[in-house]
Amino acid sequence: MGESKRRREALGEKYGEEKKLVPWLGITKKDGERFVSWTTRGAWIGIALLVFYWLTIRIIGPAFGWWEVN
Repeated sequence: MGESKRRREALGEKYGEEKKLVPWLGITKKDGERFVSWTTRGAWIGIALLVFYWLTIRIIGPAFGWWEVN
């Protein structure tokens, strides 16, 4: 007998239901994956903005004569 059959027999009617990671808040595994996806996307946007800011300060501004970098 395989592990999934044992699990199905042990869980009975609850087999296949989405597991709640934090039961008292109703947070499911899918909610956790969605949170990770959004925060990862936000981190990449932050990195891109930081790179753009750095390029502006070091290259774009001095190239147009807006300021001098010492």
